[in-house]
Amino acid sequence: MRRAQCWLFMLPLLSLLARVSAPGQTQSADAPKAATPILIELFTSEGCSSCPPADAWLQQLDMSQPIPGAQAIVLSEHVDYWDHEGWKDPFSASVLTDRQSAYVRALGAGSPYTPQAIMNGTTELRLSEQAQLNRVLLQAAKVQRLPVSIGAASVASGSPALLRAHIDADGASIKHNADIYAVIALDHAESQVLRGENGGRRLTHASVALDLIKIGRLEKGRPFSQDFQAKLKTGLDPGNLRLVVFVQEPGPGGVLGAALQEIRPSGK
Repeated sequence: MRRAQCWLFMLPLLSLLARVSAPGQTQSADAPKAATPILIELFTSEGCSSCPPADAWLQQLDMSQPIPGAQAIVLSEHVDYWDHEGWKDPFSASVLTDRQSAYVRALGAGSPYTPQAIMNGTTELRLSEQAQLNRVLLQAAKVQRLPVSIGAASVASGSPALLRAHIDADGASIKHNADIYAVIALDHAESQVLRGENGGRRLTHASVALDLIKIGRLEKGRPFSQDFQAKLKTGLDPGNLRLVVFVQEPGPGGVLGAALQEIRPSGK
């Protein structure tokens, strides 16, 4: 079984976050809907001792939204190759390990490691390098993205419960066909780690990916409008879910647009 390289950060990640925007430029909680979406995927594991600082950085990025003119749409994607090192991550999934491996091949990034952050499908964020992190996040905020929207998102009770939403995307500006994905994620999660490198620690996470679903294809020059429905795993709290939808070039390639919607149980 291959093992990820676990990098130690040379700079405190939370201080990097604080310096992304200059004083007076912090984005408010009710930022305009026109804010540019930036999809940030963090490949992480509860079995990796270097991951908690990156997890904390992602949580703060999600809560504070400090990038001027942008909406950071984050996903915590837990890989499973640390599960044989003393602790089985309850949020790990092989499909997320496969997604990271596909990125590594597409980006020529050597080998998978944790924590690894990928922005918009094409840029590896070097979390220990403040200048690169600030520069690429600010640049990404200036790039126009194709419109993606999530409507009528709710959870209908039942056995199993069903998540329903309506997805719209506009392919008028794209040069090639692209894939549309939906990710059902926990809004927040906690875990008491009993063994392994983080044994004895209580870890917290934001936007933990549970299911990655390819829901369709956006064709060049055409709109996409489709109802989406997915069965939820037993025991999930409908009030602790979010739905992330993004359009991505095959490869995996660049993320062309994205949207985030918090989920509410039907009738609330």
